[in-house]
Amino acid sequence: MFFIKKNHLCSKKPQIAGINRNFAPQQLGINMNNSRNSFAGMLPVVTKNLIIINAIIWLAQFVLLSRANIDLTGLFGLHFPAAEEFRIYQLVTYMFLHDPYSFSHVFFNMFAVFMFGRTLEQVWGPKRFLTYYLVTGIGAGLIQLLILYIRVQAVLPQEMFSMVNSVTVGASGAVFGILLAFGLLFPNAELFIIPFPFPIKAKWFVIGYGLLELFFGVANRSGDNVAHFAHLGGMLFGIFMILYWRKRDRKYGRYY
Repeated sequence: MFFIKKNHLCSKKPQIAGINRNFAPQQLGINMNNSRNSFAGMLPVVTKNLIIINAIIWLAQFVLLSRANIDLTGLFGLHFPAAEEFRIYQLVTYMFLHDPYSFSHVFFNMFAVFMFGRTLEQVWGPKRFLTYYLVTGIGAGLIQLLILYIRVQAVLPQEMFSMVNSVTVGASGAVFGILLAFGLLFPNAELFIIPFPFPIKAKWFVIGYGLLELFFGVANRSGDNVAHFAHLGGMLFGIFMILYWRKRDRKYGRYY
């Protein structure tokens, strides 16, 4: 679990695409006056609606599966393209689904959106932030399918069935994209991560988390159902988006 030391959000002007360098410091961080007045005041519109949508869909998954035996995961989760259940729209819908029997899955993803996404949206604006969220989520899904394809080619036929019929769900790819962007925009922001008693700068947290995901992804341990390469895919597409915006903004100015 993360907490941000607010006075480090604006320790220096971030040199990154999509930021107005003339923003006042309070515009680059969280508006503390609004956050004291109400919970809704802490959340920009896209961040708020992403959290609401994901929470409602998770509740629908749980209720429909437990009461009516209707599995939304099978319909809208991301299937391998060779599977009969695969549909192209699943590259978008999968990121709004979570494990219906794991509240922690949706909670920690949305907590990360709440902690870091609101700051990015205040800096970028709602259109750019939503575009970034969707592109990194879709990119994470594409990387996951690519890794599955590579692994399917390397396994024995009897092991292939479980891979082809696997389903990917969760906003984690987009969340890792958000973490990557936060680390680039606010590299020296100090994060207090439970249970560590000391702060960690955002840039080291992002690098360390990325390396950890790479290690677990390569290790591919038996029983590990986490899509580690999807997380890295969200980061990878996040870098592409930020570099693209940086180049475009320098040439044409802010295009949103």
